[in-house]
Amino acid sequence: MPDVYIILFGFMVLVVISSYFIPGGSYERTVNDGITQVAADSFRYIETEPLGILDIFTAIHKGLVGASGIIFLILVVGGSLKVIESTGAINSGINRLIQASNGRQSIVISVFCATFAVLSSVGIAPNLAIAFIPIGLLLARSLNLDPIVGVAMIFLGAYAGFSGGVFDPVVTVTGQEIAELPLFSGFMYRGVIFFTFLAITIVYICNYAKKVKSDPSKSAMGVIEFPEKISPKESATSPGFVFSHKLVIIAFATSIGIFLYGGFNFGWGITELSAIFIILGIITAAIEKITPNDFIKRFISGINEVIYGALVVGVAAAVIVLLKQASLIDTIVHSVASSLEGHGKIMAMQMLYAFNLTFNGLITSGTGQAAIVMPIMVPIGDMLEVTRQSTFITFKLGDAVTNIITPLSGTLMACLAIARVSYADWFKFVLPLSFIWMAAGSAFVAIAVAINYGPF
Repeated sequence: MPDVYIILFGFMVLVVISSYFIPGGSYERTVNDGITQVAADSFRYIETEPLGILDIFTAIHKGLVGASGIIFLILVVGGSLKVIESTGAINSGINRLIQASNGRQSIVISVFCATFAVLSSVGIAPNLAIAFIPIGLLLARSLNLDPIVGVAMIFLGAYAGFSGGVFDPVVTVTGQEIAELPLFSGFMYRGVIFFTFLAITIVYICNYAKKVKSDPSKSAMGVIEFPEKISPKESATSPGFVFSHKLVIIAFATSIGIFLYGGFNFGWGITELSAIFIILGIITAAIEKITPNDFIKRFISGINEVIYGALVVGVAAAVIVLLKQASLIDTIVHSVASSLEGHGKIMAMQMLYAFNLTFNGLITSGTGQAAIVMPIMVPIGDMLEVTRQSTFITFKLGDAVTNIITPLSGTLMACLAIARVSYADWFKFVLPLSFIWMAAGSAFVAIAVAINYGPF
């Protein structure tokens, strides 16, 4: 399958071609209480010049510059989290959970799923789950379960947390920034989503594990086969949670708490959040007595791991730059909004949710997807008289669900490769859960619209 950058470049070429055939359009916009809104009945077609080949490449530069704030935030978060990860605090904390479980299957699965769900919901990207798949495999083998369980308790747990993105400083911040919402606002409703998806996932994996434990032939793999060599960074018997690790985790939690306080009381945004993560990285280095030069090396190493995803935001923004240059965004919004007329708010938002589910199958990057679809979804939601928070949660749920099943997800395919689980076996295992997640997401979208889900 083509790389996400190739797909995005294809979208840019498509926009240029479309500028020769689709007329430009424009809505009048007003600013109310600091929020830019579309005047629903003000659409008109306008004359525009078709785009050229050079516009594609200048748009990439403009997109990267325009998205520089979010790109820098992603780089800083990646660098700081790498410093934290390199201390062993995350690994040793998970190992402590393994030891405390005493081999009780349902407890182990629940704790692991919950742990990675929490990590994902506060900004530890789900792709970091890849590093812990070997530990999941060790655990599954010790419990006489198949490798699918080893992958599921980590990978699905991470994406269950990602579905709500309660305090995710990357995708949630990106989406809310575009929607002009207070950062991390609406966290209580997203918290309900978080617990619902997590509970569904835990029950699903536990039921599957119970069947495999009682009858190994019930495994989706048919025959249980583990990789011959499993090389986790630390084994399940490695040293426990030392005092410095506890301090690092406390520093992380405190940093998030300070930003939330500042966000709600002083209007802090991504600039302050970037600053806090830089400070967190420095504090972590001080706690673990990491030398300044070593700190920089680890920080840059973390940037290298996330720069691919960070630049996706800028290249995705380039698509929007071209759409704006050709005045096509308002034409698309008008076309979509017209097709949704007569369906009612709830049904219309369900259709947007279905669109986002499909789109996420192609663009699995949460930030990249936000950069493309949120500028289109926000004015549509405004014209439907749906709250911005409801529009955002429609995007967020659509972004999360199909990540667990699409073969275009690099994280999923990497996890399966490490565990030597074929995509066909995984598909058979996860398909029912993906339908349950889709139905749950649809229900949460409907509820959000019905209750006029607001900023907080």
